[in-house]
Amino acid sequence: MNPLAHQIWDMKYRLKGPDGTPVDRTIEDTWARVALAAAQAEAPERRRETALAFADALTQHRFLPAGRILAGAGTARKVTLFNCFVMGRIPDDLGGIFSHLREAALTMQQGGGIGYDFSTLRPSGAAVEGVGADASGPISFMNVWDSMCATIMSAGTRRGAMMGTLRCDHPDIEAFIDAKRDPARLKNFNLSVLVTDAFMEAVKEDRIWDLTFGGKIYRSLPARELWDRITRATYEVAEPGVIFIDRINALNNLSYCETIDSTNPCGEQPLPPYGACLLGSINLSQLVDHPFTDDAHLDTDALAKLTRTAIRFLDNTIDVSRFPLQAQQDEAHAKRRIGLGVTGLADALIFCRTRYGSAQSLMLIEEWMQVLRNASYEASADLAREKGAFPLFDRDAYLSRPNIAQLPQHIRDKIALHGMRNGLVTSITPTGTISLLAGNVSSGIEPVFAYSYKRRVLMPDGTHREEQVADHAFEHFRDMFGAETALPDYFVNAQELQPHDHLAVQAAAQKYIDSSISKTINCPAEISFDAFKDVYRTAYEMGCKGCTTYRPSAVRGAVLEIDSVTPPAQILPPVLAPKRETLESGGVVYMTKPLDRPGALPGHTYKVRWPDLDHAFYITINDIEQDGRRRPFEIFINSKNMEHYAWTVALTRMISAVFRRGGDVNFIVEELKAVFDPRGGQWMGGRYVPSLLAAIGEVIELHLVEIGFTPKRAEDESDAKRAAVAGEKAEGAPARRCPRCSATGFVRLEGCDTCVSCGYSKCG
Repeated sequence: MNPLAHQIWDMKYRLKGPDGTPVDRTIEDTWARVALAAAQAEAPERRRETALAFADALTQHRFLPAGRILAGAGTARKVTLFNCFVMGRIPDDLGGIFSHLREAALTMQQGGGIGYDFSTLRPSGAAVEGVGADASGPISFMNVWDSMCATIMSAGTRRGAMMGTLRCDHPDIEAFIDAKRDPARLKNFNLSVLVTDAFMEAVKEDRIWDLTFGGKIYRSLPARELWDRITRATYEVAEPGVIFIDRINALNNLSYCETIDSTNPCGEQPLPPYGACLLGSINLSQLVDHPFTDDAHLDTDALAKLTRTAIRFLDNTIDVSRFPLQAQQDEAHAKRRIGLGVTGLADALIFCRTRYGSAQSLMLIEEWMQVLRNASYEASADLAREKGAFPLFDRDAYLSRPNIAQLPQHIRDKIALHGMRNGLVTSITPTGTISLLAGNVSSGIEPVFAYSYKRRVLMPDGTHREEQVADHAFEHFRDMFGAETALPDYFVNAQELQPHDHLAVQAAAQKYIDSSISKTINCPAEISFDAFKDVYRTAYEMGCKGCTTYRPSAVRGAVLEIDSVTPPAQILPPVLAPKRETLESGGVVYMTKPLDRPGALPGHTYKVRWPDLDHAFYITINDIEQDGRRRPFEIFINSKNMEHYAWTVALTRMISAVFRRGGDVNFIVEELKAVFDPRGGQWMGGRYVPSLLAAIGEVIELHLVEIGFTPKRAEDESDAKRAAVAGEKAEGAPARRCPRCSATGFVRLEGCDTCVSCGYSKCG
């Protein structure tokens, strides 16, 4: 492995003991561990033979199981091997909502990414019967999920990921579309609009579109106006994406026993309530014989053989995996859904001297995907003969589905005779990290993003090391022809392609994929809005199941630094991150182990005086210098108010622990500032602060801004915020204001704070 691949393996997938001592000495040990774990689903007499077959498929990264499998299989850890979950349908009542929040937390704790459709929640302002109140709407509850996700670390060092969807006819759809315009909101969600065929028809015919809930029309607007709003938001801030939900249900092999309303976080797995799917990819770049020659070709026999092994591997993994919830296990075992796809497609095309997006490339892609599809279905039918069909298999209903009708007759005959072991078998996933592990092959069916660049590699102690990274095919070309040889025209990267090239590849692959595809349509920054909007219409017309675009803008930034030494005859433009996968965000550091404390640290102490209390709070925040950037390391909260001693110590320990783990700690500020004291907040410096904890949150926010860790917002441009946080005036003691009417006549009478102006009393 190259240094970057070794680092990724060591940090993410290498099994280590509780003290950090490696159990997997080499990558071959990891493959053996995973192969043995998957083989446990076989009869005892077949386990050795099957494990050897699995290990052979894993060798040289020819078959790449998803990261959850590599990290968790054979470890005895309480984690799931499934990447993808869609949670249960949310009931429109408070108890049900928070019951589902708990289920989401348990799922993310074990390492699963989740999808949720919030269309079942009544719109903002709708009456809540029986309590005399108005509903706050689905987006307000999405904020609750977002806070939960920010708090839970997903199976170790990786935060959970979520997909949030809303139907295009929901009354709150406009607020949903614009939610990501505020970069501080819903940071842990990917958002997608569920777009129906009826809506697309209304857009085409320029009709009026009704926004409805529970049979009631809340308002109407031109369909094109709503479509423009969706695409305008995506043009400017890269979200939301669109999911063509009617097409997904119409083409679903299991539509006779399920309805789909959402997808996993990256969109390649549309799933029903409590649906689960695990993933794996065939590395096409390892199957090309005689690369860069007239005889270059992909060995389709090897592809078919490897596919059959991978199908058995994934099917076995269903039986050896844990599940966060019983409902997820029941759903997975009832339908045995798996998602086998490909990675390294762009590199395989380069090896075959074919330009990505060209007519020749589309012919090759369809040929390869057809081999993958046919081998996958035949392997699953053979497994059904050996082990039995999935429990909800209905022969007549299943054989009538459009995907099955396209299969060769001999495979359909097998399905009719034996059934299918797996309800769905193919999917194309984002494979960013495992593709780097495999030697930096191109990810999924994406084009190569850059042929050579520098990447900052995160070390276990939180520091960075800079590594030179070269694309797999590019590196082979240089080895064969020398570093001075100009790149042929079939070397093309994402920034040189037109959006139509991306769409053509996605549509060609989708014909042979029964689930969906994670694919980003890269668009140039200078593309006009009208041309950008046309990308989504074209995606629908070409038969795609969804569309995600990425256009560079002020909101998005570069994550990879292109090498200053460019190949001859080619200038490599800046590489920009696709929307669905961020490799590093704004220089924020995520650590696998807490940092050790140096002997001395710089810091600041802030004074907060809460009007209700006799003594002030003193908040000390110390920082550490890391990669030329100052970041918070620890916090101390002290006061003479002994009645608050326990929670101030708890807050000190918890926040300090989060600081030392690294990452984007701004969520601490957001959580504290959202705390409301049921007895009422206070007016401080002319501003209403809802609680003492919110005041502490503002102190932390102020400090993060001052050290340059958090960008300064417009309202922070003056020192007014510091005065508001401190709650003090230069000329003397602060005026005590009533939390209800803001009058200054707020005094303590009979041991209780009382307003002499409006009569408000904290004691009731």
